[in-house]
Amino acid sequence: MSFTHLHVHTEYSLLDGSCKIKELIARAAELGMKNIAITDHGNMYGVIEFYRAARAAGINPVIGCEVYVAPGSRFDREVTKGEGRYNHLVLLAENNVGYSNLIKIVSKGFTEGFYYKPRVDYEVLEKYHEGVIALSACLAGAVATALRYGQYETAKKEAERLYDIFGKDHFTWNCRIMELQIRQP
Repeated sequence: MSFTHLHVHTEYSLLDGSCKIKELIARAAELGMKNIAITDHGNMYGVIEFYRAARAAGINPVIGCEVYVAPGSRFDREVTKGEGRYNHLVLLAENNVGYSNLIKIVSKGFTEGFYYKPRVDYEVLEKYHEGVIALSACLAGAVATALRYGQYETAKKEAERLYDIFGKDHFTWNCRIMELQIRQP
């Protein structure tokens, strides 16, 4: 059975990732991994270094980013603390179109949505979704956050919204275990 890490932070995820790209790729090669992703927080600074190192090691590089999604508009600058300021969403480029769109999404986060972090919104995701695969991210994703608070209907609504944007074959929410722990009302 092969395994591919699709949610990986490198040293370019400040205060969160400590994997140095060269060491990460060397270890992946040592383990015989055929693919590995890069999904740094809010940026794609390490993508070229990652791509070159992976290709040189005979590993297929999966290019991605864990973006910050504003709950409303990316233009909102309300003073909100904690989890209400943004949610996480992992995006992976499926092909060259997806890579181009991922660059646009991340750039919009910096040029239009920056408020503590480079944030995007659902409008940006809808516009640039082609060729992009979305994963619901970690416990800071919108779906997982709602489930942690016992808000099953909100979680379902968020998952359906992302499903509608990215499509059947391009969205998955990776907190199914949590779903089993939440009792439906």
